[in-house]
Parts: sequence; C-alpha cells; structure tokens
Amino acid sequence: MLEMIWGLIVLISVIWVVYDVVTQNKALSTPMKVLWIVLALIFGILGAIAYYFLGRSK
Repeated sequence: MLEMIWGLIVLISVIWVVYDVVTQNKALSTPMKVLWIVLALIFGILGAIAYYFLGRSK
C-alpha cells in the first residue's frame, strides 16, 4: 500500500513539472524545457524538487 501511495506522489510531481514547464514557465528556452522534463521523468520527485528550487521563474 505504501509503495502505491509513493508511486502516486511521484507521478503527480512529474505531471506537475511537465505542466509547469510547458504552460507556465515561458522564460525557459526549448532545450531547457526538454531537459527539465527528462530530469523529472528520470529522477521523479527529486527532479521535481530541483525544478521547484532551481528551474522555476519567480
């Protein structure tokens, strides 16, 4: 049960990064958008945390 909850949290965080990169973060260039999406897909919640603190435009 705990694994399923953790998997759902990771999935939601990856979906949030993809949504935010594509729709909200207009300051990023296309290669950087692709890089953040790939990092989120590979590293899951760690990629989302890194994007939140390093990649989002304020």
